[in-house]
Amino acid sequence: MASAVRLGIIGVGNMGSHHVRSIDRIRRCRLTAVCDVVPSKMAWIEGPEKFEDSAALIRSGLVDAVLIATPHYDHTTIGIDALDNGLHVLTEKPISVHKADCERLIAAHLRHPELRFAAMFNQRTDPHYQRIRHVVKSGELGELQRVSWIITDWFRSEAYYASGGWRATWAGEGGGVLLNQCPHNLDLLQWICGTPCRVYARCSFGKYHNIEVEDEVTAVLEFPNGATGVFVTSTGEAPGTNRLEIVGDRGKLVYEGGDIVFDRTEVSVSHFRETTPHAFPTVPTWKCQIPASGCGGQHAEILQNFVDAILDGERLIAPAEEGIHSVEIANAMLLSAWKNEAVRLPLDGAEYEEALKGRIRGSTFRKPESRQAVVDMESSF
Repeated sequence: MASAVRLGIIGVGNMGSHHVRSIDRIRRCRLTAVCDVVPSKMAWIEGPEKFEDSAALIRSGLVDAVLIATPHYDHTTIGIDALDNGLHVLTEKPISVHKADCERLIAAHLRHPELRFAAMFNQRTDPHYQRIRHVVKSGELGELQRVSWIITDWFRSEAYYASGGWRATWAGEGGGVLLNQCPHNLDLLQWICGTPCRVYARCSFGKYHNIEVEDEVTAVLEFPNGATGVFVTSTGEAPGTNRLEIVGDRGKLVYEGGDIVFDRTEVSVSHFRETTPHAFPTVPTWKCQIPASGCGGQHAEILQNFVDAILDGERLIAPAEEGIHSVEIANAMLLSAWKNEAVRLPLDGAEYEEALKGRIRGSTFRKPESRQAVVDMESSF
């Protein structure tokens, strides 16, 4: 058994360089190789072998595992190549741009089940979301009735979208706020509440920015038990809001401003509704402040967990297979907007892939040269 994992990082833009700088915090992990198609991005890195081609790094014999921090479409092709060449894989979010590619990537892992395959869903380490999930999954909140998440504090400038020629295009990124900023939120939504079975969304494309993809979304969700939901997001408004509200048969959870408040009913709401003799009653409740502090270990905890899973068999916090759910929800929202009708889940991955390809083929959008000249930040946020 190896005493340390030899790690290669593929893509050293904003997120990749963050991982390079934080590698010393990870126990039993050595950075032995880095890769980027722009060699100048690696100039500041000392020690690991440098590659300009991911295939060469994967076949170098220098690494046991790779962390993929490239633009989104490459997550699939590089991930499949790494898995098929016997390497453990940790990929930045989203695991792929669309469901069909998720299925291809997951199929590669199924061919090599002995390998660890994880996703960088670092928000799962946040104690606030862990506590909320516990309350929902334990049944303390009762059966889910409604969920609402207004997550509009993703404000982005024109300079942000100018930071890379691949950004905010169907061909380069495959989407906008849903594929870049909100994969964490969509992952947490399904991790806590489950996957909706029906989605109707209105998306605005380039409403606030000179881009061709979505920068504002309002979606209505329906869950298998009949519960409903609303998901609202934008990169064009300020000051933004981040408010998660989950209602069940035993009360209401609200997470906003770092505080989790649980208005817990003393009795089942449905039982009270059906048995009270009063016409205008008030359901008795207890107001509970659920304690949680800090943000958890975030990226470093996910990476440490990945290393520990490889060396010790520790259970993954964010198995990459679960990444298909947030992608599927995002795809369903976009498809619903394109078709102007509700979309049922499970989504037809082939239908969405063809619709996305149609957007790419039909695109006439071109970024001005001055915008493309800005240094590429390769951000995952």
